[in-house]
Amino acid sequence: MTDYEAATAFLGEWGCFQQQVFFLLCLSIIPNGFTGMSIVFVADTPPHRCLIPAHVNLSAAWRNSSIPLEEESSSGALVPSKCSRYRLTDMLSFSDRGLLPGGDVNLSNVPRESCLDGWEYDHSVYISTIISEWDLVCDDRWKSPLTSSLFFCGVLTGSFISGQFSDRYGRKMVLFVTMAVQTVFTFIQVFSPSWTMFCAIFFVVGMGQISNYVAAFVLGTEILGPRVRTIFSTAGVCLFFAAGYTLLPLFAYFIRDWRMLLLGLTLPGFLYVPLWWYIPESPRWLLSQGRVEEAEAVVRDAAKRNKIEPPPVIFGPLQIELQCEKRKAHNICDLLRSRNIRWISVTLWLVWNTLTIAYFALSLNTANLHGNAYFNCFLSAVVEVPAYILSWVMFRWCSRRLSLFSTLFMGGLFLLLIQLIPANLISLAITLEMMGKFAVTTAFAIVYAYTAELYPTVVRNTAVGTCSMASRIGSIIAPYFVYLRSYSVSLPYILMGSITALSGLLSLLLPESYGMPLPDTISHMQHFPGCCQKTPYNLTQTEEKENSAERKVSSSLNKEQN
Repeated sequence: MTDYEAATAFLGEWGCFQQQVFFLLCLSIIPNGFTGMSIVFVADTPPHRCLIPAHVNLSAAWRNSSIPLEEESSSGALVPSKCSRYRLTDMLSFSDRGLLPGGDVNLSNVPRESCLDGWEYDHSVYISTIISEWDLVCDDRWKSPLTSSLFFCGVLTGSFISGQFSDRYGRKMVLFVTMAVQTVFTFIQVFSPSWTMFCAIFFVVGMGQISNYVAAFVLGTEILGPRVRTIFSTAGVCLFFAAGYTLLPLFAYFIRDWRMLLLGLTLPGFLYVPLWWYIPESPRWLLSQGRVEEAEAVVRDAAKRNKIEPPPVIFGPLQIELQCEKRKAHNICDLLRSRNIRWISVTLWLVWNTLTIAYFALSLNTANLHGNAYFNCFLSAVVEVPAYILSWVMFRWCSRRLSLFSTLFMGGLFLLLIQLIPANLISLAITLEMMGKFAVTTAFAIVYAYTAELYPTVVRNTAVGTCSMASRIGSIIAPYFVYLRSYSVSLPYILMGSITALSGLLSLLLPESYGMPLPDTISHMQHFPGCCQKTPYNLTQTEEKENSAERKVSSSLNKEQN
């Protein structure tokens, strides 16, 4: 038990104060679910074809035959072209002469041209999307995946700066400021006059989205006790994220216009303003900043809510000294300094990247699946709920390494099997994709807590933050895996399945942490690869000094307690 946990043990694990913090912080996660995935409907591409202007004097036969037929890549069926039409001047000439298409004129000999007058879109599913409003199709279809990638670039930037702001200005301040950024800029996005402006604002929304999530995650883990902290960091935040994700297709089903949909998703954010008076600042952070009186005030208020009488002095001088000692400077270079921690870090970065590619590519692909887009998205969100519950069960009772390997490998296997399914068995293909999503989601929840267990206390926050940052590269790439469908429907599944299965095999090299004490210093870390017997790890001079300093502080604490 750490010095802080020993000093606050009198509060108990699950009093009114802890219950309030747990559920309010989880509630703050819900908007992240529908904000992060709203692009599935906002940027969906409805069926479209070249526009034939109404003022063009074509006969009915030529107007109906004005769009050439092309073979669809997924089914091989002949469908109207999305990006070309027969040359309008030739069709007018044939129409004026009374010739008929296919009979008098062989259509294969008629020249084609691009959609010079724009496109007409099928409005049976959507009233409008950013694709139909700004014609992001054909030669401009590359802008669709770029829109999602720019959002994830914002997520990457937010991951980089939110931790530093949180350490400097406090967890609570960053939580509410980033919630405001996410809400206000999503509202501004509703009035975007162009695709460029939409993307610029979407980048800022991405910064706020991840910063809000990380701040709530850190605040909960620092306030809650060890047992409740485990539930909060695995099932808690994940289930409430899934709840927000589940609400998205329900909103989208009733609001078919992309501007009104974003407006509807924005309004719940304003309901979180009163939480400022109910969610406290982290006492751990206040102590680390030397703000002892404020930290004691938070703990005493917690004791009052739990109907417990606090001791006269909660944080002694030595405990404050220990908190300052824990803030000894460590940076990302420590994750690469020695061979052991370097290989663990590189392996985890690869695993995190693969997981992020698979998770977001499968999530963004729901609109492209056969059947109702709203139901497919709802199904994709619902499968996450049992996945998060399973991740908690596996993390509670099973080997960490085998849990991560089995979920990754099975997820990759399910995705690889999709390409073997005949085209007429659509339901089976969707079932396999959902099973792959289930396995990948379970692995995603496991890897967060597994990573925290592998790294020592002195670099744990830095390590988890760095893994999260590295994974954002995968999220930026993920929309382009979906984009590969335009070339081959099977290609995204082959690539995702292969790298996911291979990363599962790679995860077997990681050390086992189930039932092991959390390492406090770099010298306490287990060896890479974890499946092999290694020679004892030699301490560097810096690590020997760290161990010596910690032993002195620990000895002083024991004397004070005695």
